[in-house]
Amino acid sequence: MQSTNLTRGQIQWSTLDWWPPLGWWPEPARELLQPGSTAASATFVLLPRAESVHSARSFAAGTLAGWQMDDLLDGMELVVSELATNALRHGLVLASSQPREVIRLSLIRRGTFVTCAITDPGSAAPVLRDPSPFEPGGLGLHIVESLSVCWGWNPLSPQGKAVWAVLAA
Repeated sequence: MQSTNLTRGQIQWSTLDWWPPLGWWPEPARELLQPGSTAASATFVLLPRAESVHSARSFAAGTLAGWQMDDLLDGMELVVSELATNALRHGLVLASSQPREVIRLSLIRRGTFVTCAITDPGSAAPVLRDPSPFEPGGLGLHIVESLSVCWGWNPLSPQGKAVWAVLAA
């Protein structure tokens, strides 16, 4: 898993303004792309409440259906659920002095690959944990890792991060 800053020219992205620019793709997954592959993207803003995880799954299902990529549906719903839950649990600081906290879900299609990227204002890196057998939870990133071709994260400036996972049809 590689971490690098996301930039547009000389300006770094922040969680308040990051939308996947045309042609964006995670750098560690660039070797997966075929020249001339079909590109499309869709982005959805998640509200800071638990129901947003269901909304994110519905958005992903509708987007994949529109792209006629239903074979990715089950895996993408799990990945979206895990990454959105992590963003809501660990990426938000609701009592902070920030005027607004934003979580965005972006699905980026390049040929037979789709990247799920979720941005949040948290600065902590996602960590693969090994929870104890009786600990509830803690396996979310293991699920993401098992369902994706690759996954990773990128810090955003001045704060925040984008956590992404690439799935293949």
